[in-house]
Amino acid sequence: MERNVSRPQSGTLIGRTAELRALDDLLSQARSGGQAATLIGEAGIGKSSLLTAVAELAARDGFMVLSAVGVESELDLPYAGLHRLLFRFADQLGRLPAPQRQALAAVFGVESDDAPPPFLVALGALTLLSLATGREPVLICLDDVQWLDRPTQDVLAFIARRVGAEPVVVLGTLRRGYASSFVQACNRQIEVRGLDDPASRELLRRHAPDLGQAEQERILSQSLGNPLAIVELPAAWRAAAPTVAATAGEPVPLSARLEAAFAGRLSDVHQAARDALLIAATDNQTDLVEILAASTVLHGQPVGVEHIEPVAQLGLVSLDRHGLTFRHPLIRSAVLQAETLHRRQAAHRALADVLDTDPYRRTWHRGEATIGPDDALADELEYAHTIALRRGAALAAIASLERAASLTTDSSQRGRRLLLAAEHAFGLGRADMVDRLLTAAGRNMLSELQRARMEWLREIFNDGIPGDAARVTELCGVSTESRLAGDTDLALNLLLGAALRCWWADTGPDARQRVVTALRELTVTPADARYVAALAVAEPVVECAAVDDILDRVVLESVTDANDLRLYGMAAHAIGDPVRAVAFLDRAAARFREQGRLGLLSHVLTMSASGRLQLGDWKSARLALAESQQIARLTGQPIWDTGTLSLTAMESALRGDPSAHDTATEAEQLASGRRLTNLLSCVQLAHGFAYASERHYAEAYSALRRVFDPADPVRHERESFSGIMIFAEAGAHTGRHADARAIVDDLDLLAKTCPSPLLHNQLLYARAVLAEDEDAEDLFRLALSSDLVRWPWTKARLQLAYGSWLRRQRRPAESRAPLRDAGATFEGIGATSWARQAQNELRAAGERPAQTGLEPAEELLSPQELQIALMVADGLTNRQIGERLYLSPRTVGSHLYRIFPKLGISLRGQLAARIRPS
Repeated sequence: MERNVSRPQSGTLIGRTAELRALDDLLSQARSGGQAATLIGEAGIGKSSLLTAVAELAARDGFMVLSAVGVESELDLPYAGLHRLLFRFADQLGRLPAPQRQALAAVFGVESDDAPPPFLVALGALTLLSLATGREPVLICLDDVQWLDRPTQDVLAFIARRVGAEPVVVLGTLRRGYASSFVQACNRQIEVRGLDDPASRELLRRHAPDLGQAEQERILSQSLGNPLAIVELPAAWRAAAPTVAATAGEPVPLSARLEAAFAGRLSDVHQAARDALLIAATDNQTDLVEILAASTVLHGQPVGVEHIEPVAQLGLVSLDRHGLTFRHPLIRSAVLQAETLHRRQAAHRALADVLDTDPYRRTWHRGEATIGPDDALADELEYAHTIALRRGAALAAIASLERAASLTTDSSQRGRRLLLAAEHAFGLGRADMVDRLLTAAGRNMLSELQRARMEWLREIFNDGIPGDAARVTELCGVSTESRLAGDTDLALNLLLGAALRCWWADTGPDARQRVVTALRELTVTPADARYVAALAVAEPVVECAAVDDILDRVVLESVTDANDLRLYGMAAHAIGDPVRAVAFLDRAAARFREQGRLGLLSHVLTMSASGRLQLGDWKSARLALAESQQIARLTGQPIWDTGTLSLTAMESALRGDPSAHDTATEAEQLASGRRLTNLLSCVQLAHGFAYASERHYAEAYSALRRVFDPADPVRHERESFSGIMIFAEAGAHTGRHADARAIVDDLDLLAKTCPSPLLHNQLLYARAVLAEDEDAEDLFRLALSSDLVRWPWTKARLQLAYGSWLRRQRRPAESRAPLRDAGATFEGIGATSWARQAQNELRAAGERPAQTGLEPAEELLSPQELQIALMVADGLTNRQIGERLYLSPRTVGSHLYRIFPKLGISLRGQLAARIRPS
């Protein structure tokens, strides 16, 4: 019979297309011969759900469905499972041969018989199935085979080996780590693995749409695609105290159902093994020698490998001569949750006793084993947090400080330690953790400086209300108080927060100047990265020359601190120097990745993407924007999230993507609610660029004219620099030369005091395009003679405009070279619409443009797929890619599975040639 192979997808199961298709195939083949199969996987992986789904499919197809579920408490009851499976046919026993009838009658309790022969029971069961079902196909569903009694398993194994001639499908589920005679008899085993990343996210979204992004990510990382964990963890998470959910090293809170699923067999293990499991779960290392040594201390007697091997056989841990690891992160959580606080503290003490050569970890475990104030230990923990930071373990550092605070008797000291922990949490992008730590710190006796530090921490993470001039003045006042109290660092940090408010929205010239004045009152070197960044974002145009002079004296290679690199990059970005900005920001991104500081990584990626759009590196810009938006949402930073969306609209518009207007409108709605002038300006630029890409020049001019109008709410003076070229082009095409020239003339005056490379290079184009014919050629030649090596987008735009002008002057032969060069550059950077314009101009000049080859990879792949493909082309492994992009190696492999057919390749080694053709 013909079957609709897509129908299994119609159920409620997410991400199980392949498994359902395989099971549907078993049903398809049943009428021509029976089969037996086993679904094998870990606890909670979805085996029972698949069994239920295939039972529903079979029932709709006219199958008789028989089912039995293994019950752990009935393991010692012979034939209890067989009784549940076949008792409905007890009235058919009379049709069996006498020996078989008597054996099954004893099993069903119909007749008394002492220990019926197992062979007769099995043969009777097979015969009964054959007689009772007749020509109707049968599906036998066996859930949790490992908990069916052994005699029943033997009978089912007997049946499984002999269904080949019957229209019978026998399908069982078995938890990994259990042996069964039934599995050995099956001719097929189907491995049920965890859901891939997209399916896991969809399942979590359906069951817990209210969870914050950080909580979602932690649940996803702990569940490893296990559907039961994804469904159950959110409720357990909500019921847990915030400190448990957010503190490094604590077990993930489990529901009773999850705890039973992942550690239900702990009661079966010897006490020595249970002690070893507790030590392994308490430890943050997998070293077997260390675990056995601490287990011996906890147990009071020697504990060896022989005590742990039975636990490995149960499938709870993996064991080799070097280490012990849990088979699933939630097994570790279940082991810890199943123990008392007293036992967990004893495990920490045992570990501290054996860690003589690792003072940091010894101090940490001592802290976890202690209840009540202990100032000496608190001091040790605060010192230990610096060791964790040097090791790149920021979460462990935060946990050390928080634990130190809980052991501290002095309220002011306790608050200081919590504020320091909050600073580190900001670097990780953990808004939830920052808010919790600041709230806890606020309950303590804080000095005025500490209160000011709290103000700064709230400012840098929550973005405040951009455009609030009163708040800018208030922050400047607090900064002055901090300076007078001797805390220049805090004063500078507060002024950077105030400056950022001026950048995001118009606070007016008085507030901006107030920031600049307060900055110049500080006794800091101008080369301080925070100083130059605050000066640049507060007054990017007025102070452009001063910022440019400071950056000229900064040697890129000498800057090693990731945050300094970010701030120098921010300053360069603010004044419109994308070449220098990208150089600083790329180095910053590499260091933030190494340190796992996602909150700041999002800022770096967004600013570098903006610079790359100006320079013509659109492929890299697109990748950076996709990653940045994901991180901004993960870390709860709405302004940076909206910022990446507005830049994505600009990138789409420049490429000629029809979706650009929709993306821009979405960003506009988000930015309007918070009066984000900077982002509204980017949105308006995106609309203008999109119209120009479509050659709707009247609409483009109207859209872009607004960003140069001081009275318009979308006006942001520095962002307007990005629109000068296309504004001038639209003015030339629509005959509005005079109006456009007036604006360009004003910008020319500004350029005399503002050395912004972005402003100056865009003006090169605008002057030539808007010039009268008698002046145009000299201006084009002057512009093209400028150093535009790092500005291919600007140079190609000039070449296109110059070539078009030459053709209109009836000089087609001269026009072809610049048009040819422009077209090649546009093709290379993905400027599809502009490349078509260059080709059209070449045709009009009498030349047929060369045909392009394969469709560019960036047009075929999503941004994340393209990013992964580029990394594979660079020779990185799935694990290395996962570490850089914060994905599991399995998720990377899943992306590659989809990438290969899109690019028309089949081997990993073919990617480099396809992505970067010579």
